Amino acid sequence: MTDPVPPPSGELALDVRDLRMRYGTKDVLTGVSFTARRGEVVALLGPNGAGKTTTIEILEGFRMRSAGEVTVLGQDPARGDEAWRARLGVVLQSWRDHGRWRVRDLLGYLARFYAPYSTAEVPRPWDVDELIGVVGLAEHADAKILKLSGGQRRRLDVAIGIVGRPELVFLDEPTAGFDPHARREFHDLVHRLADFENTTVLLTTHDLDEAEKLADRILVLDEGTIVADGSAEQLARELTTQAEVRWTADGRRQVHAVAEGDPTDFVRRLLAGDPGVTDLEVRRASLEDTYMALVHRAETAGPGQQDLDGQVTEQTEEVQS
Repeated sequence: MTDPVPPPSGELALDVRDLRMRYGTKDVLTGVSFTARRGEVVALLGPNGAGKTTTIEILEGFRMRSAGEVTVLGQDPARGDEAWRARLGVVLQSWRDHGRWRVRDLLGYLARFYAPYSTAEVPRPWDVDELIGVVGLAEHADAKILKLSGGQRRRLDVAIGIVGRPELVFLDEPTAGFDPHARREFHDLVHRLADFENTTVLLTTHDLDEAEKLADRILVLDEGTIVADGSAEQLARELTTQAEVRWTADGRRQVHAVAEGDPTDFVRRLLAGDPGVTDLEVRRASLEDTYMALVHRAETAGPGQQDLDGQVTEQTEEVQS
């Protein structure tokens, strides 16, 4: 896989180079490198223990790294001040405090802390009633938080994370506990933040379908290093060689696996040879298939067979074959 070309530094919200983290004698991060543009939605995927939480905490400024260069909104998070922190939004997996507060009152109270950091370019905070409507809690604005359902509490978590109108939002399992309708509304909110507010979003999730729908780009982290970086389509195209062509001819359903290369040539030959083909469909590997293949390939690579970007080398390819 070719290395992504980094954009100009002024367009970057995140710039991570050779990030490393060691706890005692254990290396948790072994050379993580990636970037994120302004207004880009990036999903960070990986199995439990891959280093996702450690990476996010370093970017948020809550944990000191062992080595590497990290720039978040133009500043090293290890030296981030309050003005820098006001530009970030963090949506934790859950809040369990303030149960006796009412929704509008809590958001109004938290919003006041962001007012001193308002600028002409980014007015802060978000209007509370507008925010309540955006996250779908308008009917519960005066309800006590302890009376909210699990899904409504999760919407409030999101509202708390973005009340300061952040330029960069960290989302940790953002739709856990959401029903399908609430999940769809949340996806619309993420797209609004990215498209209309120019907000960069870095989310972690175990829901691969959600990652595919939300993310402009997907990072796969495994055993402390990035093993893939690209859109869902790019990862499927570059890391899987097989496609499946399905069609109907003479009333019978047919399936053909194209083991190597682009299936277009096969489709052309098929249509030229049988003009009666209907219901033609080309299927490539899903994000789940690609993700599992990536993790398997990375975990079966021998020591020293991954480069600093976590990409499996040709030597690993030979071992796998």
